[in-house]
Amino acid sequence: MWPIDELSSGENSMRSRPPIKAVQAFEAAARLSSFALAAEELFVTPSAISHQIKQLEEQFGVKLFHRVHRAVQLTDAGRRYAEEITAAFSRIDIASRELGRTGRSDILTVHSTPSFATQWLMPRLARFSSSQPDIDVRLNATYPLPDDLLLNGVDIDIRYGMRRLQPTGTMVLPFPPETIVPLCAPELAEGVHPIHTVSDLQHHTLIHSEVCLITWRDWLRQHRKVKLDISRGPRFDRSFMAISAAVDGMGVLLDSLLLVERELESGRLVAPFGVEGPKIQGYTFNVLKSQADLPKIRAFQDWLFAELEQSAV
Repeated sequence: MWPIDELSSGENSMRSRPPIKAVQAFEAAARLSSFALAAEELFVTPSAISHQIKQLEEQFGVKLFHRVHRAVQLTDAGRRYAEEITAAFSRIDIASRELGRTGRSDILTVHSTPSFATQWLMPRLARFSSSQPDIDVRLNATYPLPDDLLLNGVDIDIRYGMRRLQPTGTMVLPFPPETIVPLCAPELAEGVHPIHTVSDLQHHTLIHSEVCLITWRDWLRQHRKVKLDISRGPRFDRSFMAISAAVDGMGVLLDSLLLVERELESGRLVAPFGVEGPKIQGYTFNVLKSQADLPKIRAFQDWLFAELEQSAV
C-alpha cells in the first residue's frame, strides 16, 4: 500500500496540472500577441481563448497578460512561462515528425552465421519483405559471436553447432536436419576423371569446409575400402567460401545440401553420388523467451520455418 501522504502528493500534482487546451491557448496567444489571432489558429472564439487563459491565471494565482485595450502583452511571469511552454511544444513537434517517419515499420534485427546468411537467407529475404511490408530486416553476420547477442539489441540469433551457450531465458528451436553430401562442378564430375564411384575421388582434390560438423574423415567411415589422402586439399573456415571454390572447379566439397540449393538448381554444382547422405542437426533459431511472442519475431519465425520445410522437400 502507498503511504497516505504520497497519495495526497500525487493527487495534488494531478490537480495542479493545467488543462492542455488552456496551455495551447496560452502558447498561441503568447506567440501571436493576440487573442483574436490565437482563436483563428485554434478554430475557437476569442472569448474561448480569454476564458482558457483566465482559467490558468486563477489556477496558479499569476497574471500572464497585460490587457491594454484590444492588445495583449505578456507579463514577466507570462514571458518566462511562454519560453518553457514554447520549448516543450517544439520538442513535441520534433518527436511527432520523427514518429511519422519511423513509426510505420518495425525493425527486426537478425544475426546469422555468414554462410547461412549468404547462401540461404539473403536470396529469400525479398519474399519475407513482400509478405511483411511493415517489418524492415537488419541482417548482421559478424563473427566471432558474442555470448550475449540477444541481450544487446539482436532480436533473433541463427547459430551453427552448440559451441556457445545462449543467455538464460533463451528459447532454442532446431532447424530440420541437414544432409551432407559430396559436391563438385559438373565439368569435374564428367571430365578427364569422371566421378561415378567413391574410389574415383582419389583422382581429385578434396575441399575441406572446416566448420561443417561432418568431415571427410567422418564420411569415409562409411566407405572403409576406399583410401583417400584427406590430409591434402584447400581448407576454408566458412562454408560459403568452400562452396565458391567448388563452383570454380577447385575440387570436390563435402557440405550441406541446405546451403547449395541455388548452385544445384542452376547447375553450377552437382552431387555426383546423389542427394542421400548423413544427416546432422546444425543450425538453431535463438530468441529470448520474453520476446518470442512479439509480432515481428513470430512473423519471421513462421516464415523461416515454412521456407525450411520447402527446402527439405
